Amino acid sequence: MKLGVMSPVLGGMSLRQMIEYLSSLGVQSLELGCGGYPGKAHCDAADFLAHPEKIEELKQMLAENHMDLPALACHGNPLHPDKAIAGRFESDFDNAVLLAEKLGVKTLVAFSGCPGDCPESKYPNWVTCPWPDDFLKILDWQWSEKLIPYWKKTAAFAEAHGVTHVAFEMHPGFCVYNPETMLKLRAEVGPVLGANFDPSHLIWQGIDPVAAVRYLKGAIYHVHAKDTKVDPYNTAVNGVLDTKRYSDEANRSWIFRTVGYGLDYAKWKEIMSALRMVGYDYAISIEHEDGLMSPGEGLDKAIEFLKEVMIYEEKGSMWWV
Repeated sequence: MKLGVMSPVLGGMSLRQMIEYLSSLGVQSLELGCGGYPGKAHCDAADFLAHPEKIEELKQMLAENHMDLPALACHGNPLHPDKAIAGRFESDFDNAVLLAEKLGVKTLVAFSGCPGDCPESKYPNWVTCPWPDDFLKILDWQWSEKLIPYWKKTAAFAEAHGVTHVAFEMHPGFCVYNPETMLKLRAEVGPVLGANFDPSHLIWQGIDPVAAVRYLKGAIYHVHAKDTKVDPYNTAVNGVLDTKRYSDEANRSWIFRTVGYGLDYAKWKEIMSALRMVGYDYAISIEHEDGLMSPGEGLDKAIEFLKEVMIYEEKGSMWWV
């Protein structure tokens, strides 16, 4: 495994400053945001494609700092019912694919997207229950008319340009939000689709991350290190479906935390062991979204925590058997 960081947390730094800073902290891998929700603070894929010298400069900076680039991040909603919004996300994704091809990067981190409930919709509609029956009709339409056709087309485009792994972050609010929906879409489109395993979005849904890793064996293409703390008192009153703003930490049922401030050492060690057991031995990419800590402190704590729980070396021989 390699210790990694997702770049937007250091958006106030230049690309070079960010890479050199992370290298000084012992970070080995960079997940570079290049469009969509992660933004373009360090890399605008369209701009890099128009200026090939920037691509070469990026490669040189990474080499000088002994850092690899396992994935580009371009999460968005290309199925948004507003065609202008969808078009911007789709353009960012397409440019990220073309940039990945130039960089030799095989993995692109994304969201599945979420359409509306009919062709005339203005806003996405995330279905969370099967009754009244209207919701199942919406779900069927979303998958058969929008989600599956779009990703069959888009996955083929990605593969044609050398991106063999489109890693979906399983995120509530989008059609792929848990392991079951992840494998459902993968079964329809093919193995180019897999998971960006981010436990933080699973924890608050009541999903055990270790069970999820085992269920997704062979389909995990990237991993985010991010934690969630479920507030037992607020949840006891209101449950986990919480629409209060993330900044309202005291009253929310759950909040995102730096790794170790939600799950303990023992659980994170279980997660790392499960990842290795199912064959994932690549980047563990820190995504900092802890509203109780500064980016610098949150990143420092996450790095030190992960150094204790990650498994770096190759398996040894079983000399005792």
